[in-house]
Amino acid sequence: RWEIYQFISNHRTRFSIEMMCRVFKISKSSYYHWLKSGTSRRWLENEELLVRIKSIFEYSLKTYGSPRIKEELQAQGFQVSRQRVARIMQAAGIRARIPRRFVVTTDSKHNYPVAPNILNREFTASRPGQVWVSDITYIRTNRGWLYLTVIIDLFDRKVVGWSMSKGMTAEETIIAAWRMAVNIRPITQELIFHSDRGIQYACTKFTNILNANELVQRSMSRKGNCWDNAVAESFFKTIKVEVVYNEIYQNHDHAKLSLFKWIETWYNRKRRHSALGYKTIEEFEILNNNQKLAA
Repeated sequence: RWEIYQFISNHRTRFSIEMMCRVFKISKSSYYHWLKSGTSRRWLENEELLVRIKSIFEYSLKTYGSPRIKEELQAQGFQVSRQRVARIMQAAGIRARIPRRFVVTTDSKHNYPVAPNILNREFTASRPGQVWVSDITYIRTNRGWLYLTVIIDLFDRKVVGWSMSKGMTAEETIIAAWRMAVNIRPITQELIFHSDRGIQYACTKFTNILNANELVQRSMSRKGNCWDNAVAESFFKTIKVEVVYNEIYQNHDHAKLSLFKWIETWYNRKRRHSALGYKTIEEFEILNNNQKLAA
């Protein structure tokens, strides 16, 4: 019952002890007995864990739930179950931010040819540079919209290319992001490039770039089917929840700095990804390199 007693202690300035004991169906005498009995080993462990959990929670911009916090604790040398972390968080009133809906920016009303859905929701890859997915969203600022384009490598979920622009032309959005991606990860083997049917991806200027490389195979989502590009959609939900919805951007430069910091110093380096077994991208890359050397 530590979690219940801890919850009562943490909230006794807001609610009466009598009311909370009644809600949790425990006697006041048992609570006061626990309060006077002194600190047990379990109590001390939970208190230390709570301090660590609060620190990790703040470090994650208040976005980590119990699975990621449990993994971060284990990385720090604490052997603890996810259920125990969840109970401590619940008792302390610690809750991760909840995603909200966001507006899709796809403009598929055009006459350009579209590619078949080769990816077919196979969101895994056995090597870097095997499958890239891309999408575009917009960010509200007090000086107008800022458009964010990303290219994500499905192997390690790294954002290998991105662009931020005031306009939505192919040159400003996907072509700029593509140039970054091929510079960071040159294409040396066959690559599937998947996107929605947006005009930026379907236009002649961009398709000519892709078609110029024989190793690149185009793939596009089916019409009106966001699940066909679920990884990119999920990325935008994450960035909106973890940073965008918590900021009021005064201008484009303000937004660009915020998004750059989140992508390059948090997401690509420190954030734990469920698709990678709750490893960070850096940890996953080290593990992959070590496996190559061992082989």
